[in-house]
Amino acid sequence: MVKIVLASKSPRRIELLRMYGLDPVILPAKVDEHAFDSLPPVTRVEAIARAKAEATAALLTEETETLVIAADTLVERDGIALGKPKDGEDAVAMLLSLSGKEHFVHTGVCLIGQGRTRVFRVTTKVTFYPLTEDFVRAYVKTGEPLDKAGAYGIQGIGSLLVSSIEGEYLNVVGLPCAALERELAAFGVSLMNP
Repeated sequence: MVKIVLASKSPRRIELLRMYGLDPVILPAKVDEHAFDSLPPVTRVEAIARAKAEATAALLTEETETLVIAADTLVERDGIALGKPKDGEDAVAMLLSLSGKEHFVHTGVCLIGQGRTRVFRVTTKVTFYPLTEDFVRAYVKTGEPLDKAGAYGIQGIGSLLVSSIEGEYLNVVGLPCAALERELAAFGVSLMNP
């Protein structure tokens, strides 16, 4: 049986894997994500996911068969990457910049196990309703946006911001599980039969 190691402490990623019956070992990677700031958003999420997976895999010394899963998510608006906001005012600015517009959520995922590495990316297009500053400030006061790329959580109160979505919903939450399921098959793992 393959032991799953998640190179993340993201509550959303942990919850999603557990929802499918996996009980991953949580071993967050220590990676300087800012070292990748010069890369375009689609390349950046893949590079960071790979760096996280490699850092965590390097810590494993067990003989058991393990599969490391790492991911990185960011929001892209007009070619600009929006990560997690620095503070409440940064969250307000991010959300107002997304008001009434479409943006893209990119998640890079890296799998390391059985002597091989697989990196892939999933992109989902999200469109926001036009938002007033008062509405945005009220949302930011909930605290929900402060630890999320793009300053919103589609699975929570942030769902009130979203007019439409094109692509995989769970990608916007932080882990593209439908795409992940297809990639896991090469490692003999399935979210359907953990």
